[in-house]
Amino acid sequence: MTPFGERVRRLRRERGLLLKDMAAHLGVSSAYLSALERGERGKPTWTLIQGVIHYFNIIWDEADELARLADLSDPRVKIDTASTTPRKTLLANRLAREIGVLREEDVEALLALLDGAQERGRRALALEDKAAAATLAPSP
Repeated sequence: MTPFGERVRRLRRERGLLLKDMAAHLGVSSAYLSALERGERGKPTWTLIQGVIHYFNIIWDEADELARLADLSDPRVKIDTASTTPRKTLLANRLAREIGVLREEDVEALLALLDGAQERGRRALALEDKAAAATLAPSP
Protein backbone atom coordinates (compact mmCIF):
# COMPACT_ATOMS: atom_id res chain seq x y z
CA MET A 1 0.00 0.00 0.00
CA THR A 2 1.25 3.51 -0.77
CA PRO A 3 0.95 6.55 1.53
CA PHE A 4 -1.63 8.08 -0.85
CA GLY A 5 -3.64 4.85 -1.12
CA GLU A 6 -3.62 4.37 2.62
CA ARG A 7 -4.85 7.93 3.24
CA VAL A 8 -7.60 7.69 0.58
CA ARG A 9 -8.84 4.40 2.01
CA ARG A 10 -8.84 5.80 5.55
CA LEU A 11 -10.72 8.95 4.47
CA ARG A 12 -13.27 6.89 2.57
CA ARG A 13 -13.86 4.46 5.44
CA GLU A 14 -13.99 7.20 8.09
CA ARG A 15 -16.80 8.80 6.12
CA GLY A 16 -18.58 5.49 5.50
CA LEU A 17 -18.33 5.88 1.71
CA LEU A 18 -18.39 3.00 -0.75
CA LEU A 19 -15.53 2.45 -3.14
CA LYS A 20 -17.93 2.02 -6.09
CA ASP A 21 -19.62 5.35 -5.37
CA MET A 22 -16.31 7.16 -5.10
CA ALA A 23 -15.04 5.55 -8.30
CA ALA A 24 -18.18 6.62 -10.16
CA HIS A 25 -17.82 10.19 -8.89
CA LEU A 26 -14.16 10.28 -10.01
CA GLY A 27 -14.92 8.70 -13.38
CA VAL A 28 -12.69 5.67 -12.83
CA SER A 29 -13.47 2.00 -12.41
CA SER A 30 -13.86 0.42 -8.99
CA ALA A 31 -11.04 -1.94 -9.89
CA TYR A 32 -8.69 0.96 -10.63
CA LEU A 33 -9.58 2.81 -7.41
CA SER A 34 -9.18 -0.38 -5.39
CA ALA A 35 -5.77 -1.01 -6.98
CA LEU A 36 -4.77 2.59 -6.26
CA GLU A 37 -5.75 2.19 -2.60
CA ARG A 38 -3.77 -1.06 -2.38
CA GLY A 39 -0.69 0.51 -3.99
CA GLU A 40 -0.86 -1.65 -7.10
CA ARG A 41 -1.15 1.36 -9.41
CA GLY A 42 1.42 4.06 -9.95
CA LYS A 43 1.33 7.65 -8.85
CA PRO A 44 -2.12 9.17 -9.52
CA THR A 45 -2.56 12.00 -12.01
CA TRP A 46 -2.96 15.59 -10.88
CA THR A 47 -6.57 15.51 -12.14
CA LEU A 48 -7.37 12.45 -10.03
CA ILE A 49 -5.72 13.99 -6.97
CA GLN A 50 -7.83 17.11 -7.41
CA GLY A 51 -10.93 14.94 -7.83
CA VAL A 52 -10.19 13.11 -4.58
CA ILE A 53 -9.63 16.41 -2.76
CA HIS A 54 -12.94 17.71 -4.09
CA TYR A 55 -14.77 14.43 -3.36
CA PHE A 56 -13.75 14.53 0.30
CA ASN A 57 -14.23 18.31 0.44
CA ILE A 58 -10.85 18.83 2.08
CA ILE A 59 -8.99 22.12 2.02
CA TRP A 60 -5.72 23.84 2.76
CA ASP A 61 -3.17 21.84 4.72
CA GLU A 62 -5.00 18.53 4.39
CA ALA A 63 -5.29 19.00 0.61
CA ASP A 64 -1.59 19.91 0.38
CA GLU A 65 -0.70 16.86 2.45
CA LEU A 66 -2.76 14.57 0.19
CA ALA A 67 -1.02 15.99 -2.89
CA ARG A 68 2.37 15.52 -1.20
CA LEU A 69 1.52 11.92 -0.36
CA ALA A 70 0.51 11.30 -3.96
CA ASP A 71 3.88 12.62 -5.09
CA LEU A 72 5.59 10.19 -2.72
CA SER A 73 3.47 7.19 -3.71
CA ASP A 74 5.16 5.65 -6.71
CA PRO A 75 5.35 1.94 -5.76
CA ARG A 76 8.12 1.30 -8.32
CA VAL A 77 10.73 3.88 -7.42
CA LYS A 78 13.80 4.32 -9.62
CA ILE A 79 16.82 6.14 -8.21
CA ASP A 80 19.42 7.61 -10.56
CA THR A 81 22.73 7.71 -8.70
CA ALA A 82 24.91 8.24 -11.79
CA SER A 83 26.10 11.69 -10.68
CA THR A 84 26.55 10.83 -7.00
CA THR A 85 29.21 9.12 -4.93
CA PRO A 86 29.84 5.37 -4.84
CA ARG A 87 28.57 5.27 -1.24
CA LYS A 88 25.27 6.85 -2.26
CA THR A 89 24.91 4.27 -5.04
CA LEU A 90 25.62 1.55 -2.48
CA LEU A 91 22.97 2.99 -0.17
CA ALA A 92 20.35 3.11 -2.94
CA ASN A 93 21.05 -0.47 -3.98
CA ARG A 94 21.07 -1.83 -0.44
CA LEU A 95 17.84 -0.06 0.36
CA ALA A 96 16.20 -1.46 -2.79
CA ARG A 97 17.41 -4.96 -1.97
CA GLU A 98 16.71 -4.96 1.77
CA ILE A 99 13.62 -2.79 2.21
CA GLY A 100 11.41 -5.85 2.61
CA VAL A 101 13.21 -7.01 5.76
CA LEU A 102 13.26 -3.66 7.55
CA ARG A 103 11.25 -3.49 10.74
CA GLU A 104 8.83 -0.59 11.15
CA GLU A 105 11.07 1.00 13.78
CA ASP A 106 13.99 0.83 11.31
CA VAL A 107 11.83 2.55 8.68
CA GLU A 108 10.83 5.26 11.18
CA ALA A 109 14.49 5.83 12.11
CA LEU A 110 15.50 6.14 8.44
CA LEU A 111 12.63 8.54 7.73
CA ALA A 112 13.62 10.67 10.74
CA LEU A 113 17.20 10.73 9.48
CA LEU A 114 16.04 11.86 6.03
CA ASP A 115 13.73 14.48 7.55
CA GLY A 116 16.67 15.88 9.52
CA ALA A 117 18.87 16.00 6.41
CA GLN A 118 16.11 17.76 4.48
CA GLU A 119 15.70 20.35 7.25
CA ARG A 120 19.46 20.99 7.40
CA GLY A 121 19.42 21.50 3.62
CA ARG A 122 16.57 24.01 3.89
CA ARG A 123 18.39 25.93 6.62
CA ALA A 124 21.61 26.01 4.59
CA LEU A 125 19.73 27.37 1.56
CA ALA A 126 18.07 30.03 3.70
CA LEU A 127 21.46 31.11 5.05
CA GLU A 128 22.89 31.25 1.51
CA ASP A 129 19.93 33.37 0.38
CA LYS A 130 20.40 35.70 3.34
CA ALA A 131 24.12 36.05 2.64
CA ALA A 132 23.47 36.73 -1.06
CA ALA A 133 20.86 39.36 -0.19
CA ALA A 134 23.29 41.03 2.23
CA THR A 135 26.01 41.30 -0.42
CA LEU A 136 23.55 42.83 -2.89
CA ALA A 137 22.10 45.34 -0.42
CA PRO A 138 23.37 48.91 -0.81
CA SER A 139 25.71 50.16 1.91
CA PRO A 140 24.38 52.95 4.19
